[in-house]
Amino acid sequence: MVFAIKRVYEAASADDGFRVLVDRLWPRGVSRERAELDRWDKEVAPSPELRTAWHHQLEDFAHFAAQYRHELDAGTAGAELLELGREHPRVTLLFGARDERVNHAAVLLDWLAAHGAEVEQPA
Repeated sequence: MVFAIKRVYEAASADDGFRVLVDRLWPRGVSRERAELDRWDKEVAPSPELRTAWHHQLEDFAHFAAQYRHELDAGTAGAELLELGREHPRVTLLFGARDERVNHAAVLLDWLAAHGAEVEQPA
C-alpha cells in the first residue's frame, strides 16, 4: 500500500489508484464527474472547530498539526483509512487547499507514515 496526496483540482490520472477526497467540505468549482472520486471521507478531515480555527489563522500550523494528529489518534477514521490502504495498492488523498505543503492532507500523510503506511512525499 502506498499513500500519496494531490490537489483535487489537478486532473485525475491512472497512476492515482483509489482516489479519496479527505476534505470535510466539497471543493469549490469541481464537479463530481471531474473529481473522479472513489470515496469521500469527511470523517478523516479535521473537525469543523479545528478547521475553522486554522482557516481564521487563530493558530499556527505546528499547533494545528499537533491538534489534528491528536484528533486522528483519538478517532477511528485514520485507522479506517489505513485499512483501506491494505485493500488497494495505491491510495491518493485529494485535498482542496491552495498550499500543497501546508495543509491537513500533508499532516494526514505524515500521520499515516507514522502508523506504518508507505507514503510518497509530494515533489
